[in-house]
Formats: sequence, C-alpha cells, structure tokens
Amino acid sequence: MNVFDYLFASTQDFEKDVVLGLKQSISFKKLYHDSIKIASYLNKTIGENQNVILISPNSIFFITAYLGIIKSGNICVPLNYSIEQSNLDYIINTTESSIIFITKKLKSKLKFNPDLHLIEEDESQQIIKNQKRAKSNFHFDEKRIAKIIFTSGSTGEPKGVMISHQNIISNTNSIIEYLKLTQNDIMCVVLPFYYCYGLSLLHTHLKVGGSLVLNNNFMFIGTIISNLKDYNCTGFAGVPSHFQVLLKKSLTFKITEFPDLRYVTQAGGKLHAIFIEEFVKTFPKINFYVMYGQTEATARLTYLAPDMVKIKTSSIGKNIPNVKLKIVDKRGENVGVNEEGELLAYGKNIMLGYYKDKDLTKSTIKSGWLYTGDIAKMDEEGFIYLVSRKKEIIKVGGKRVSPKEIEAVILSIPEVVDCSISGFDDELLGEAIQASIVVNSSLDKSLLKEKILHECSKKLSFYKVPQRIIFEASMHISATGKKMKTIR
Repeated sequence: MNVFDYLFASTQDFEKDVVLGLKQSISFKKLYHDSIKIASYLNKTIGENQNVILISPNSIFFITAYLGIIKSGNICVPLNYSIEQSNLDYIINTTESSIIFITKKLKSKLKFNPDLHLIEEDESQQIIKNQKRAKSNFHFDEKRIAKIIFTSGSTGEPKGVMISHQNIISNTNSIIEYLKLTQNDIMCVVLPFYYCYGLSLLHTHLKVGGSLVLNNNFMFIGTIISNLKDYNCTGFAGVPSHFQVLLKKSLTFKITEFPDLRYVTQAGGKLHAIFIEEFVKTFPKINFYVMYGQTEATARLTYLAPDMVKIKTSSIGKNIPNVKLKIVDKRGENVGVNEEGELLAYGKNIMLGYYKDKDLTKSTIKSGWLYTGDIAKMDEEGFIYLVSRKKEIIKVGGKRVSPKEIEAVILSIPEVVDCSISGFDDELLGEAIQASIVVNSSLDKSLLKEKILHECSKKLSFYKVPQRIIFEASMHISATGKKMKTIR
C-alpha cells in the first residue's frame, strides 16, 4: 500500500480542518484532492521512482507537496530550510533530482543550476487548479522508498536514510497505539517536518483524523502559550531544549493552565531528570511521555509511560509496539541485567539503508537488526537506560566518561539553565572536560564557577570535574531544536 492511501483511508472525505490557523487552514478533503493533483502532475512530468527535493518551513505548501510526491510513487527528499549551499549542492548531485519544491523566499537565498525545475507556491497552486487527476497505481509495493532523510554524517558529508512506505505505516501504527490518539487530538507543532520527529506528528494525526496547529516561531514563547489555549491543543511535542526554555526562560508558562492539554512527548535527545521532575510537578494532570528513536528507525523505538515517569525518571522506557530491542556486547551476545552494551532494534520500521552507501548500511544493519550506536543498559524490570553515544564517550587519562553524568550534576544547580559537556585535546590526559553553561540571569560568574566546581567535586570522581568552564549567552540550537555542542 502507498502510505498516502493508508493515511487517508478513513479521512479523505472529512470536511474538518487538518491544519488549524488564522493565516492558513485546510480540510482533509481539500488536502487529499490537492495532493493527488500534485501527484498526477509529477507522474505526467517525471514518472515514478525519482528523487524530488522539498525545501520549506512547515506550511500547507510543504504538506501538500510532501503527500503529492509520495502518492506519485516518487521519493520525497525534505531538507532543512536553513541548509548550507555546499550541502545542498552535494544532495542535489547525489540524488540527481530534477524537480525541487521550494518557497519563493528560500529560492532567492540559494543558488541553483538553471536546468532544475523549481516549483514555488504560485506554480503549485496553478498545478492544483489545472491538473487533471491521473489513474492511481493499485499494485503498489510498500517496500519502495517513500522518502530520504539526510542527516549529518561522520565524514562531514550528509548521509541519506532511506525510509519505505512500510516503515512509515508500521511506525505510525505503533505511535498511535501507545499515545492513544484519536480524531479529537490537536497537536501544537513546533518541530520542523523535514525532521523525522516532526513528520511523525503529521503522519499520526492525518491517520486518525486529528488536527495540527503549525508554529514556526518557538522562541516567541507567548505564541506557544496562545496556540495551546486558543486552539484547545491536546498535545505538544518537543526536544529537550524546548522544555528547558519553557521551564526556565518563561515567566508565564508555569503559571498558565492548559485544561485541554492531555499529554506532551519528549524525544530528540536526553532531557535531564531535573526538568522532567519540574514539569511533572508543575503540571501533574498532563501525561508526560519520554521517548527515544532514530531517523534510521523512521522515528520511534521506545517510550516511557506517564505512570512510570516518577519511578523510572532517567529511563527511555521499553520498546514500542511491534519493535524488538536487545543490548549486546562486542561479540554480539546479550548482556546481563544492568550491564552496558550497544542497543539494537528490529522491526518493520527499520530503514532500508543509507542512500548509495552499501558499506555503511552493512555495518549498521546486520541480520535485520539496527545497530543504534547507543550504549545502554536494562534493569531487572526491562526498562532501558541510555548511557551515552559511542561517539560521545570522552576518555580522560584512559578512563571512559559519559557527558550525561556530569551534565546532570551541573543542571541540579538552580541558576543553571543549560549545560553541555564536551572534550578538548589535552597533552597530559589525551582529552579533558569542558562545560559550556547557560545561566538564568546576570550573576557573578566567578562565584558561580566556584559553586559549580564545588558541586562537581562533591558528587563526581576527580577526573570527571570540568577543567574548563565557559559561560554562554544562550543555548546553541539547531533548526530542529536540538542542542549543538560548543567546542573550543
């Protein structure tokens, strides 16, 4: 089944709006028919199995183009709208794309080969207005590639994660099941759709007949509060920095009541326990889901149910429905309770592989199991705890140090809004530890530095105490809302 037909199986005739907003809104029925017009145009113009790039902030233009590309049997390549020219050139050349859906504003900021066909908002509307619907392909292989998500690679060049129609269908079903989503759900979306976490919100709410409120200005916290209340949002999804900003930088968020907000989800990195505890204490009636996933797994692999958040605060929970997990040692054998090893995942949501990179695919997927690159352990009740990324481990004088352990200690200090631990070259130790810290107000930095070092000395081994402390004016956040390490 084409994932487009799966998503609209029971909602294609809904007159209700799937996108809510004063500036832009669209019903399920119109979105369904408009997307088919785009699909018909692409089938007529380029056929099937071609890579089509999409560059746009969250909008009806993005959603319609994305769904149209997938419905046409072509492959959508959604890109970060703040992409560097060098990365864009690399992806265009690698994917051999001939058509790019792009907003007029972004088109003027980037350089393109004149041979490329750039479709802006106006042309997209003309296609929708004039294109006749083509006959659908009823014999569709759901193992075909639906999209390629490019992420940063270890070599510096972006790596393309190939996601099939089956991958999306499987992961969407699982997420809907454990979040108990229905057509009454309304999600406030601050995550970009070119990011797998953001796209999962689109997929799940299209499938159940729910609605989305698009907010592309998260740093204007007042608009988030207004959207949650004005549109009676039942859900909010964020990465760690979103929750840190809401809890530490907003004077009104914590004193505002959200009577319709049923749940929030957090993924995209570890949110330290102190922030989870603060949110749950402030909003005891709102279900808090801790989640973990990877682009290579379409979106989601684990979740920690709200009723376990206070008991297993630091855990990423257990496997989502229809996914198997195990933790293995270097020989590939299962480790014991509370022993560390690499986390592996198996299920229909696991990617097809990396685009044009067979060697990396073979080293990442073995016998159907995804090697996540994350070091984890499992307690006696089956709850999983992430220790670190393989690549994030810092070796100080030969000793392995997890950044998360140090970050947790420093974040327990009330004046600290954010902390990122990284390693820097040291002639004596090989690597030494640097703490990049954001504070809540204009405090005496020298006194605060003493307090931080004192707290670290009390709770950490001496080799884990930062040798260098840097105070930052604000968090360094990527377009997806994820923190970026500061390395000096």
